[in-house]
Amino acid sequence: MNVMMQPKVDKVVLSAGATGPDLEKARKLLEMITGRKAQIIKAGPQRRIPEFGVKPGLELGTRVSVRGKEAIELLKRLLGAIDNKLKVKQIAPNHFSFGIKEYIEIPGMEYIREIGIRGFNATIAFKRAGVRVKHKKTKSGRIPKRHNITPKEIIQFMENTFKTRFE
Repeated sequence: MNVMMQPKVDKVVLSAGATGPDLEKARKLLEMITGRKAQIIKAGPQRRIPEFGVKPGLELGTRVSVRGKEAIELLKRLLGAIDNKLKVKQIAPNHFSFGIKEYIEIPGMEYIREIGIRGFNATIAFKRAGVRVKHKKTKSGRIPKRHNITPKEIIQFMENTFKTRFE
């Protein structure tokens, strides 16, 4: 296979939705797992959903992104929490996602009373060499559809690299 076409793990994004005092617990949890500062997610200026009590500027959750070698190490730990099994329906072009119901399922994590039992979502984004052309500010270019990473390629990459099983 062409070296330039091989998929790579771009980033691992952990996110947890919460409001009020639960938001602070979710932020502490994500910071404890990753060792990085978590970002607070707010509803957009035009976002209003009265049924759910969402109004503009309301803090709705928290997230943290991890890249590079740290992302691969974190992904190995997170896969241990779900017994290294994924469902095919969790995979989409260029990424896959899964949820962890309780953070104490992660190997090496212990229960912390002030956080309680919480869960979060993990999204793993993939990229190929050359994607920077699409995102750079000056002289940005187009990327053809064949440059996207298909779910089939993600399955193959995960089986070969992380020994992940699919259902």
